[in-house]
Amino acid sequence: MLRVAVIGGGPSGSCAAEILAKAGIKTWLFERKLDNAKPCGGAIPLCMVEEFDLPESIIDRKVRHMRMISPSNREVDISLDRVYGKSDNEFIGMCRREVMDAFMRNRASDLGATLINGLVTSIHTGDNNQGPYKLSYSDFTNGDKKGELKELTVDLLIGADGANSRVAKAMDAGDYKVAIAFQERIKLPKEEMSYYEDLAEMYVGTDVSPDFYGWVFPKYDHVAVGTGTMQKNQSLIKGLQEGVRNRAKKRLVNGEVIKVEAHPIPEHPRPRRVVGRMALVGDAAGYVTKSSGEGIYFAAKSGRMCAEEIVEASKNGQVIPSEKDLKNYLKKWDKKYGTTYKVLEILQNIFYRNDSAREAFVEMCDDMDVQRLTFDSYLYKKVVSMKPLQQLKITMLTLGSILRGKALAPLKYKPVDSAVRENKEVEKMLENYSIKGGIKVKSSKV
Repeated sequence: MLRVAVIGGGPSGSCAAEILAKAGIKTWLFERKLDNAKPCGGAIPLCMVEEFDLPESIIDRKVRHMRMISPSNREVDISLDRVYGKSDNEFIGMCRREVMDAFMRNRASDLGATLINGLVTSIHTGDNNQGPYKLSYSDFTNGDKKGELKELTVDLLIGADGANSRVAKAMDAGDYKVAIAFQERIKLPKEEMSYYEDLAEMYVGTDVSPDFYGWVFPKYDHVAVGTGTMQKNQSLIKGLQEGVRNRAKKRLVNGEVIKVEAHPIPEHPRPRRVVGRMALVGDAAGYVTKSSGEGIYFAAKSGRMCAEEIVEASKNGQVIPSEKDLKNYLKKWDKKYGTTYKVLEILQNIFYRNDSAREAFVEMCDDMDVQRLTFDSYLYKKVVSMKPLQQLKITMLTLGSILRGKALAPLKYKPVDSAVRENKEVEKMLENYSIKGGIKVKSSKV
């Protein structure tokens, strides 16, 4: 019987373990932090809820409105109501990762995967990386802080252990650049929290990120406020988080930071994602998109596709798949999603390069055709083709927006106005403090 170890219990690892366990394959799922709360926006597309059978209990908010805010504070509403009409059928799910990850991990365990609260410390890959694979790990199941040293030998490894993947190092997956995500969870007063009932905000500007965006995403009883940037700008991350807080401070007034999080995320796929009988999925493989920074759906999907290939090639665990068999998963993945990744990389290079381009980007988001194409592609993960007239219109819109963007780009960044209070009231509240806790933010005048 085939033996498989899945290292990493996030969406990619859990989905892989679930498929393997369902097929009756002996599966071990390793996760060191069972209460892990990865710092990410936590937005998931509608198709993921349906495709991965996620219950409503893990979804904190059903967002139907996105608000894009340009460097000059132009606000553009991108509304599902406008695109699809008022309905509960379409939404963007907002989740806390510790809740969603635990559900998916426990489901895999219930189906037969052996869940180990452990940290893999070394991997012996066998002759020519072909296995069997001998894992040394610390088992924390009994609550011992040091962990009990154990070993496990398996026929196949799936690396779902994130950007700093130990499996990737063991298989020599190649050089790898990582971006950095920084996030603060902030409790807000009732009035401010009500504003984010079913709305999420995205801020663009050099002040919040030179190559990405800042976000304010609603959760169960707080908002997640964060930003991200590429590895070359990693030293700037706390200053960029300060930029997000300063731009949004009138909407976050009297908030209190309850958690601070930072984590590396991949900038691109690794040069090698399958070596021998070792395969990478999720962040370990580099499956985070440019422009949107989306990774949760693609992590879960890659784990499932990899496991499905293993089940098929092994005849439900009767034989050990070859390296060639595992590479079939990569061929299918690249064929299905390669174009999506390339298009989003082009969009990031065009619209995130300076504030003029960011002004143009936000202006374009006000167009109905752009909104429909965006939502159709995001919610359902389908490549949506444009009609010739649509393509011409959007091309002309892009050129016009870029030209106007040069005039709109600000010399100085200002906070956006509160959406629930009069400006005088907000100014008075800001005299005492804007946000308690978290990073140290320089005082700035309203």
